[in-house]
Amino acid sequence: MGAQTAVALLIIIALCYVPSLWRTIIHNRKLRSIPTIGPSGSLNSYIGALRFIFYGQGMVQEGYDKFRGSLFKIPTLTSWLVVVSGDQLIDEIRRAPDDALSPTEATRETFSTDLTLGADLFDDPFHIEIVKGPLTRNIGAKFADVQDEIIAAFDDFIPVQGDEWTEVTLFKTIMDIVCRASNRMLVGLPLCRDPDWIDLNKQFTIDLVTSAIVLGLFPDGLKPFVAPLLRSIPRAVKRGIKHLKPLIEERLEQTALHGKHWSEKPNDVIGWALDVTMDRPRNTKAIVRAVLGTNFAAIHTTTMSFTFVLYELAARPEYIQPLRDEVEAVIKEEGWSKGSIRKLWKVDSFVKECLRVSNLSPVTMIRKVMKDFTFSDGMTVPAGSMIAVPFDPVHTDADNYTDPKAFDGFRFEKMRGNDNENLKHQFVSLSVDYVLFGNGRHACPGRFFVANELKIMLSHVLLNYDIKMADERGRPKNWQFGAFGGPNATAKMLFRRRATSGV
Repeated sequence: MGAQTAVALLIIIALCYVPSLWRTIIHNRKLRSIPTIGPSGSLNSYIGALRFIFYGQGMVQEGYDKFRGSLFKIPTLTSWLVVVSGDQLIDEIRRAPDDALSPTEATRETFSTDLTLGADLFDDPFHIEIVKGPLTRNIGAKFADVQDEIIAAFDDFIPVQGDEWTEVTLFKTIMDIVCRASNRMLVGLPLCRDPDWIDLNKQFTIDLVTSAIVLGLFPDGLKPFVAPLLRSIPRAVKRGIKHLKPLIEERLEQTALHGKHWSEKPNDVIGWALDVTMDRPRNTKAIVRAVLGTNFAAIHTTTMSFTFVLYELAARPEYIQPLRDEVEAVIKEEGWSKGSIRKLWKVDSFVKECLRVSNLSPVTMIRKVMKDFTFSDGMTVPAGSMIAVPFDPVHTDADNYTDPKAFDGFRFEKMRGNDNENLKHQFVSLSVDYVLFGNGRHACPGRFFVANELKIMLSHVLLNYDIKMADERGRPKNWQFGAFGGPNATAKMLFRRRATSGV
């Protein structure tokens, strides 16, 4: 009986793969004109797909070196990824309408959100409205709260004693700090310090990426059968409802009694979510998912970015004193505020350069092709394809940067000083030669919040700590799995309180 069940299961799995394989064969014919990195056959391309899982960075760089200014394709386990390079073609992605090239549909497919969080998350993506609108508008108003939480979180998670060195696993520790700081902005006290709420949001961030990686290994026909086995996301939503449902119900009661702008109304993500959905259908579960999704974006991006920044700072101690001098001078003159943080040109440049060379992931600006799309070079990408832009090759292209392989922490500060249009060289600015945040109207809407948080945290570290890697071997190696990647998650860093800390 056991053998029969196993055979039946194998037959079902094979039958699920057949439609996917057939679609791949048909789709391949439409992609023949686009050059391939690795094997190009419908069957032997899976060898290239396995290579992409572990050596995706190298494959993208190989394609960029061979076909810069044009298109090339790379096999993945479930489809072809068409990589678009060159300023002109990247700008054409930026200008393309959503019904031609869709970032939303790309996110749905990349993270399999319809299967993990529900299709309606992106049918009405009001969490993006929250980030673009009230969250960004309130960065200045909530600056002091976020800074206060950063100070408290560093003290809690890096408990330095006297002049002794304290060792921490950096990625995990930064995630703890970022989760607290981000939630001080999003939900405020006391919830931002609730251990279960913090654990929920950290684990949700990890589980969403893990689920995306696991489901990405299976063809579309099998994903609906695999997704129910990944229970962590539904459990997270239930935990979120436990925390937020009473708060949501209280806000609705107060609004019904006193109107939209009742006195003492908390200025937080729950209120923002209720405000932006006031004229449309809404429910507690949808709001909880939006809050968790907003948390994911804030925690995931900021944790990875700040981990990269501290790895580079520890590996390049010659930058510590000039950065520290700038922070001390600006804060002494103007105090802590959103405005004073914007005047930290060296800090801004150092963060931007760290992430330019971070080699964060093989590709960025992923889009789903909704209808056949023809670029200006005559290349047509068929509907149903996924396209993306190279990350590291763009950032290390000699046509984009002088001596691009070298690390110059003050590269962008000097560019701002030599250019009347200095704003275009700041960290949050968008361009075809700096694609960390994407480009155009679909660029990362939370980049202003991320930049603010990163610069506060870096300033706090510079003023209050000495740091070094525990093994003193330089920047730890990144991890990469297919199109996903990030900083080393296990490396240890040492912190010591400065003899004269603070401003």
